[in-house]
Amino acid sequence: MTDLSRIRNIGIMAHIDAGKTTTTERILYYTGKVHRIGEVDKGTATMDWMSQEQERGITITSAATTCLWKDCVINIIDTPGHVDFTVEVERSLRVLDGAIGIFCAVAGVQPQSETVWRQADRYHIPRIAYVNKMDRIGADFLRVVNMIRDVLGCDALPVQLPIGAEDSFVGVIDLVELKAYVYEDELGEVYTQRELTPEEAELAEEYRINILDRLSVYDDRILELYLEGGPIAPEEIYRSLRELTVKNLVVPVLCGSSFKNKGVQMLLDAVVKYLPSPLDIAAVKGTNPVTGEESMRRASIDEPLCALAFKVASDPYVGKLTYFRIYSGSLKSGGQVYNSRKGQRERITKILRMHANHREEIDQAFAGEIVAGVGLKDTITGDTLCSEDNPIVLESMTFPEPVVDVAIEPKTKADQDRIGDSLKRLAEEDPTFRTRIDEETGQIIISGMGELQLEVIIDRLVREFKVNANVGRPQVSYKETIRSKARTESIFEKQTGGRGQFAHVVLEAVPLAEGEGKRFVNRLSGDVIPKEFISAVEIGVMEALQAGILAGYAVDDIEVSLVGGSYHEVDSSEIAFKVAASLGVKELLSKGDPVLLEPIMDIEIVSPEEYVGDVIADLNSRRGRVIALEENRESKIIKGTVPLAETFGYATSLRSVSQGRASFSMHIKNYAQVPESRSKEIIARRYGLPV
Repeated sequence: MTDLSRIRNIGIMAHIDAGKTTTTERILYYTGKVHRIGEVDKGTATMDWMSQEQERGITITSAATTCLWKDCVINIIDTPGHVDFTVEVERSLRVLDGAIGIFCAVAGVQPQSETVWRQADRYHIPRIAYVNKMDRIGADFLRVVNMIRDVLGCDALPVQLPIGAEDSFVGVIDLVELKAYVYEDELGEVYTQRELTPEEAELAEEYRINILDRLSVYDDRILELYLEGGPIAPEEIYRSLRELTVKNLVVPVLCGSSFKNKGVQMLLDAVVKYLPSPLDIAAVKGTNPVTGEESMRRASIDEPLCALAFKVASDPYVGKLTYFRIYSGSLKSGGQVYNSRKGQRERITKILRMHANHREEIDQAFAGEIVAGVGLKDTITGDTLCSEDNPIVLESMTFPEPVVDVAIEPKTKADQDRIGDSLKRLAEEDPTFRTRIDEETGQIIISGMGELQLEVIIDRLVREFKVNANVGRPQVSYKETIRSKARTESIFEKQTGGRGQFAHVVLEAVPLAEGEGKRFVNRLSGDVIPKEFISAVEIGVMEALQAGILAGYAVDDIEVSLVGGSYHEVDSSEIAFKVAASLGVKELLSKGDPVLLEPIMDIEIVSPEEYVGDVIADLNSRRGRVIALEENRESKIIKGTVPLAETFGYATSLRSVSQGRASFSMHIKNYAQVPESRSKEIIARRYGLPV
C-alpha cells in the first residue's frame, strides 16, 4: 500500500491536437513504464490503443495508466480533445484530484481548451498549465500565458521561461531555483544544469519578482519575507505555490516541446511539487440513503469503503470492465460491495490496475487508487460502491443530451439478433449515446453528440461486435416546446359491460427557460385523487412528453401541473389515469403554441486572411452569425454561431473555400426556435410529405 501523500491522481486535458497523448507517451517513457516512445502520427501511441484512434490520430476514449516518479505513484488519465467525446473528460475530472492543462504555444487557448477548463472549474480541480510545441514556428510562450489569464480568468503564474523559441528552443529557465536546463540529446534524456547568463538572469529576476508579488497577495508568510528584503529560499516558494495551487488560487505555467522531448521531466517534477495528493483534497460528501442525512468520507483506509464508478468499458477478454476511484477504505479481489444507488449487492471477481488496454491483476486496492473491476453486472457510470453497513450515495454525474441522430438497420437476421445487445453494451459505456426505436418506421435510431462519435460507434459495431448494418445520413435531434400557458380538462371513460374505466384530470402547462428540462408538479390539495393515481398521472405525462405533436420530437423546457380532477370509487384505475394524462398532454401541446427547437453551435474558424471574406460568406449562407473577428499571427479567428443542421459536410466546404488551409471547431451552445419556413420543411420531411 502506497502512502497517500505520495499519490497523485491527475488528468491531461486540452483542445484537440495540443499534444496530450504525445506528452503522456513521454511521461511513460521517462518514468520507465514503456521502453520506446510511441507516436500518435504513426499509430504507435500506447494510450491511443483503439484501432479507431490509431487510424484517425486522435484520442477517443480516456485511457488510464500508473507510473512512478520521485517516489510518487502517479495515476494518469489521458482524455480526448474532440468535442464529440467531451463526456470522457467530464467523468474523468469527476474522480481526479489535479490536472495538467496543455496549450499549443502557437494557437494558445482554443475553444475546447476553454470547454475542458470550465469542466475542471465545475469540479474545483487544481491545475498546472503546460505550454507545448515551443519548437513550432510562431511559438510565443508569454502570449499564451496572457491568453490563459484573459480568456480563462485564472491567475496564471509562469514558473519557467523558455530558452529560445521555434528552431532555437533548447531548454527552460527555472524561475524558482534561477537555473537553466539545456537538453543535449534527441531523446531528451541528457540535459545539463547551468548558471544563467547575465541577460537570462536579468529577465528571470523580473519574472521571479512577479511570482513573489502574486504569492504575497495570498500568502502572509511570503509577504513578510518579501518586505524584509532578504533572499527567499526556493523551499518557501515551492511551499506557497503548492498551497495556493491546491486552493485553486494560482496556476503554475511551464513550457516545453513534448514531440522534441524537451521539458517533460520538469513537468513531472511540477506534478509532484504542486498538484494535490488525496490527503490535500476535502473529504468527499454524499448522502446516507437510509437517513437522508449528509455523510462524509475522508481519504483513509480506516474509513468505510466508498468508491465511485466513473466509466464502463467492454473488454474482449474479461467482459465488462468498471473503472472506479476509491475515496476511502479498501477492497479485496473476490469481495462483495454494495451499490447504494441501486440498493444491490455485487461481487468483484477481479481487481485490475490498468495501463491503457493492458491489465495487471492485484489482490487489493486502497483509498486514493483508480482501478478497474470485473464482475460488476449492474453498476453503471455514476454509481456509488460502498460498505452495506455504512452506505453512502455520492453525487452522480449529469451529461448533455445528444444532438445528432442516425437511423440504422441490421442487414441480416443474424445481425438483427446481435444488434440489440451490442447497442446496449455501447450505451453502458457512453452515457451520451442513446438508442430508441422509431415507432413509425420501425428503424433503430442511435443518437450522440456529433457525427464523429456516431461514426466511431458504427465502426465498433462492425469490428468488435461483428454486426453489419445499413446506415442512414446523420439527422439533427430537434426538440419541441410551447410558447404560452395552456390548460385542459381530460376525461377518459370506457364502459365494457363489467367494470369500466374512468379518470378525470385537469392539467396546466407553462413554458420553462431554456435548459430547465421537463417536470411534473402535483398542485392538488387534499384527497381529490388518491396518491397511487397521481403517480400514474405523472407516468402518463412524462411518457407523452417523449413525442411532441409537431414532428414527434421530444418535448423539453415545459412544466405540466396536475391542478384538478376526480375519480370513481369502482371504475378508476392507474391505467385510466395514465391514459387520461397522456391525452391531456397532447391537447395541452396543441393549445400552447408549439414550436420546434434546434441546437445552435458555437463555432471558431481559423483562416488565412485572404480567405476570410469567402469563409464568412459561406458561414452566412448556412444561417450562421459572426460574433467576433480576432487576430492570430498570420491568420484570423472567426467566432460565431451556426445551427447544427447547417454544419453537416462543413469540413469539406471549408477546405474548398480556403484551399485546405482553414480549420474549425465547434460545440453546442444552446437550443433556439427554428424559423417558421424551415420548421414547415422539417415537419413535412418527417412525415414524408412534399416540401
